[in-house]
Amino acid sequence: MVEIREPTVEEKIRRLRETREQAKLGGGVKRIEEQHAKGKLTARERLDLLLDPGSFNELDQFVVHQCTDFGMAERKYLGDGVVTGYGTIDGRLVYVFSQDFTVFGGSLGEMFARKVCKLMDLAMKTGAPVIGLNDSGGARIQEGVASLAGYGDIFFRNVMASGVIPQISAIMGPCAGGAVYSPALTDFIIMVDKTSYMFITGPDVVKTVLGQEVTFEELGGAMVHSQTSGVAHFIAKDEEQCIQIIKKLLSYLPSNYLEDPPYVETGDDPNRTDEELARIMPDDPDKPYDVKEVIHRVVDNGEFFEVQPLWAPNIVIGFARLNGHVVGMVANQPAYYAGALDINSSTKAGRFVRFCDCFNIPIITFVDVPGFLPGIEQEHGGIIRHGSKLLYAYCEATVPKITVILRKAYGGAYDVMGSKHSGGDINYAWPTAEIAVMGPQGAINIIFRKEIAEAPDPEQKRLELVSDYRRKFANPYVAAQKGYIDEVIEPAETRPKLISALEMLSTKREPRPSKKHANIPL
Repeated sequence: MVEIREPTVEEKIRRLRETREQAKLGGGVKRIEEQHAKGKLTARERLDLLLDPGSFNELDQFVVHQCTDFGMAERKYLGDGVVTGYGTIDGRLVYVFSQDFTVFGGSLGEMFARKVCKLMDLAMKTGAPVIGLNDSGGARIQEGVASLAGYGDIFFRNVMASGVIPQISAIMGPCAGGAVYSPALTDFIIMVDKTSYMFITGPDVVKTVLGQEVTFEELGGAMVHSQTSGVAHFIAKDEEQCIQIIKKLLSYLPSNYLEDPPYVETGDDPNRTDEELARIMPDDPDKPYDVKEVIHRVVDNGEFFEVQPLWAPNIVIGFARLNGHVVGMVANQPAYYAGALDINSSTKAGRFVRFCDCFNIPIITFVDVPGFLPGIEQEHGGIIRHGSKLLYAYCEATVPKITVILRKAYGGAYDVMGSKHSGGDINYAWPTAEIAVMGPQGAINIIFRKEIAEAPDPEQKRLELVSDYRRKFANPYVAAQKGYIDEVIEPAETRPKLISALEMLSTKREPRPSKKHANIPL
């Protein structure tokens, strides 16, 4: 009789260690080398850069797919193409999944999806951000509808987690077909220039259906989505910078909707004034300037973390700190389209305002807006519908809202940009502010059309009337007399005034009518 010897404890531990090492190789040494040859890191190398050293705890390391069709039974890799787990960034808990392109091209199957879903469920239970590092060829064709079901399960959790915990997506390789919708449902997308792309249908399909020749980069590269489509919020020159952007972004965000954003002692005097602010504003009311100069001079240490800098540049959004507390900045940019609101800028700012409201981030608005951008293209493109998104977002938000009118605030755009009427808590104006239904030129041409036409010198008459209109109406004092402006302030004192108002509003509570949910004009 042959004696059967059970493995010793040491042998079982040795097997565990060997299996762990095997899992870390993903699709194998050759495929790892191919990944490096493309200028890309592996799934695990990315996590090593992202997380605090030694903090990563991997989950489901030994999961394998259950597919037996198309010879898949003989092709199984531990982890099944995605590395999942939790760790810390700057000491704060985060949940992470990193798609492994070395295993079936990072394609998503049933077990892959289950791993991601389990991670997202844990994140929502414990109230911590989810960060997804995407590098995938899309659905795993061999698994058929099970792959589609897996995507659907992830999409559902993206929606359930929205407004509960921050969700951040980094696109570090391909992201095509249905795979693009999970990142699109998250709060922020970072793309890596030249090595990442996103599209619903690839170049081959575009050529077959439309006869158009287009490259991967031209169709859905990082620059396209950062500048043209507005899908991406940040563009990184390489994967290392992409990781740094994620860390920087997280430093401004709370872990969940029940927490406040992280406070940081910045050392910048809250009572600091700046006489240079007055010199930024041109004497000529129609001359442009860079509103980011105003932002940098007002916020702590001049540090402003801009979001979507390349898309819809006529409005500026981003994060900063005032006396150590995180704020969301929204500002019209006179350097582009004179700061007028259009379809893209309304959508850009509206979504940002809603994000800030989700996560208890006060909103500071700098206004210099001549109105909505006119034209057939804007009207036919739905500027009414898109512009109302921004109005809706401001009215809906219950976080502290402080607005400073720097110069122009004309027409409906005045109402939209954080006015008292859309729920502004404290509304300041510089003495250079012009609050009116429209600019002096347009108003005079309408009101005094007949008088100008009958004058001996029509042009001289127009100039006189414009000057008189500007003196009487294009100023902040009429609005201040009605209480629509709480205080007219000197530019130099903008920072201390904002900080004082933020402190006063720190205990703000604003109930809303009970409802299932509202119906934003999408």
